[in-house]
Amino acid sequence: FYQRGWTDGLPVVPPTEEAVAEMLTGAGRPAGTLIEKLEPRQGKATVERIAVNAVMAGCLPTHMPLLIAGVHALAANPVCGMMAASTGSFAPFWLVNGPIAKDINVRATYGATSPGDIANAAFGRAMGLITKNIRGIRKQVEDMGVLGNPGKYSWVAAENEENSPWEPFHVSRGFKKEESAVSLMFPQSFQQMMPFYTDAKGILATVLGGLTPLRQGAFALLLTPNNARSLVDAGWSKQAVKDYIVEKADVREGYFTHLGLPEGVAFDRGNVTGPGSGPKLFYPGPRDREPVQVFVLGGFGSWLGFLQGGPSPIIKKVELPKNWAQLVKKYKNVAPTYARY
Repeated sequence: FYQRGWTDGLPVVPPTEEAVAEMLTGAGRPAGTLIEKLEPRQGKATVERIAVNAVMAGCLPTHMPLLIAGVHALAANPVCGMMAASTGSFAPFWLVNGPIAKDINVRATYGATSPGDIANAAFGRAMGLITKNIRGIRKQVEDMGVLGNPGKYSWVAAENEENSPWEPFHVSRGFKKEESAVSLMFPQSFQQMMPFYTDAKGILATVLGGLTPLRQGAFALLLTPNNARSLVDAGWSKQAVKDYIVEKADVREGYFTHLGLPEGVAFDRGNVTGPGSGPKLFYPGPRDREPVQVFVLGGFGSWLGFLQGGPSPIIKKVELPKNWAQLVKKYKNVAPTYARY
């Protein structure tokens, strides 16, 4: 499989007829159903082809509704094709919201984006294999990322809705809380940092101080539940935090001179978020009408996370098959059991 160029460099599960048939029990639609044609090679993402890549990645049948929604997300914005083939090594970041996260054990708390959870790891990996085998984006053929990005293996988390003081992201986008959805961004980079202080003033100062003046595209702030609570207790709504970052994030006078460059140099190459020059970092525009997002995920702690680059999130509803309750019951307990001290 590796020599044929079908894998991501890691071992895969052979997609036997029996394994694919089992995977299809989670789809709720015929194997030949065309979900989307995917750029750049107009690959036909049928239910069966999605299932084949899901088996190879180690998915469970309960991951199929999420994968189908993910394929819709890939097709929703033509920019996605450019992101995956760019020299800039953008990597897909997937955020899961709604009841499906608990149904299939997508991690939202401690280590939300770390390895170790089959739903997070296998879903993201399957989407990577779909990108390679169905979309037709292969390294150094279509994908010309000059440095590469380890996030392309799998970069998936659920929002920590249970411990967030704000409404979930999918609710802010018009979905009902009891509905499930998956969102897609294409950051170039992930940054973690300890805030100056853990009160609202310290958290916001850390964000403004940590933003990269040469950044491109959208920005997402990852807050732990307790940091989000600190902001709420100080009277900050999620929208107010986003507006504050858009308004205050800038490049101070003399910054480029300090670097030995002429002042006023365009720092937002490609007109990704706006005019491409001037003191501000974020210019809401046709491509990024909402260039700043705030997600609450992870465990309780002081660290902040930044996702930088790419277009604003694309969100798609997850449609569940009629046999969902039976599927969840069958696969719910597929989870690691660790020895305790």
